[in-house]
Amino acid sequence: MKFTKDEIRQSMLLYAVTDRMWLREGQTLAQVTERVLQSGATFLQLREKELAHDAFLAEAVELKALCARYHVPFVVNDAIDIALACGADGVHVGQSDIVGRDVRAMIGPDRLLGISANTVETAVAAQRAGADYIGVGAVFGTTTKKDAETLSAEALRAICGAVDIPVVAIGGISKDNIAQLSGSGVDGVAVISAIYGQPDPAAATTDLLERARNMVSAHG
Repeated sequence: MKFTKDEIRQSMLLYAVTDRMWLREGQTLAQVTERVLQSGATFLQLREKELAHDAFLAEAVELKALCARYHVPFVVNDAIDIALACGADGVHVGQSDIVGRDVRAMIGPDRLLGISANTVETAVAAQRAGADYIGVGAVFGTTTKKDAETLSAEALRAICGAVDIPVVAIGGISKDNIAQLSGSGVDGVAVISAIYGQPDPAAATTDLLERARNMVSAHG
């Protein structure tokens, strides 16, 4: 399915990134994720760094079906083979993943391509490489990537102004600091622990969605 730029922009509002480290005993990622989707997440990225291939693929197939049910775009982080095998809507890759290879050619013209960027130069390069959207960060301190440097508000605004594709902010975003992104130009927020690490991921999703709407509407 080919998404329009407006559809992609709107889907960036509350971009949930999975993390199984927060699962409690007896929970499955699909169970928690379905509640997150029911509660208003507008986009889902499956992020697995250590799962064996067959388990990863089975999980991707399950989450892809869930996202289709809730009409939410579904991408896989880094693993292009898994994304293609499960019929994902697309893939999200880092800067190092686009060096020396044409990811757009690998996934075809209709699938979503998200690329991470943290400078104007890398954002422009990502757009040139065929990205449908850019993930920009870390906008705040994050425990997910220990070596991530925090972007200044000025740098974030400059990146948003340098490209004409949607931009989602990522890195250390929580209900307590999301309002600080008002006026930056980002189309939404990508979060991991702010949803999956909360006692009630569904309630956290509902709260963050409202805060994300307020943040974006405050851009003016």
